[in-house]
Amino acid sequence: KPRGAAEEVKLKRKMTWKSDEPMSREELDRKRSEFWDTQPYYGGDANVWLVLRAAVECEDLATAQTMLESAGVKIVDPNMTKCYDERGYCYELPNYVLADPKNLSK
Repeated sequence: KPRGAAEEVKLKRKMTWKSDEPMSREELDRKRSEFWDTQPYYGGDANVWLVLRAAVECEDLATAQTMLESAGVKIVDPNMTKCYDERGYCYELPNYVLADPKNLSK
């Protein structure tokens, strides 16, 4: 590894969080859809947003990691809360997109 090279961050999916108010599966799914549908309009590359969504929704961590690497996306946090594309644009992903809350109502 070249001297001074950034350490590669590997994906992990152990995130736990609690929403302020318990939400149903339908509310969570609606909130996630709204996020993915609107984020490309606030900046960044639309194709990177598509790769981020695919990686988040992918069950296999190795496949998700490969998707990100192939698109030139660097993750800063193993939970994917913050990522950068090759041009240095920052993509921030909220907890509700990355994992179900502990207090998801049935």
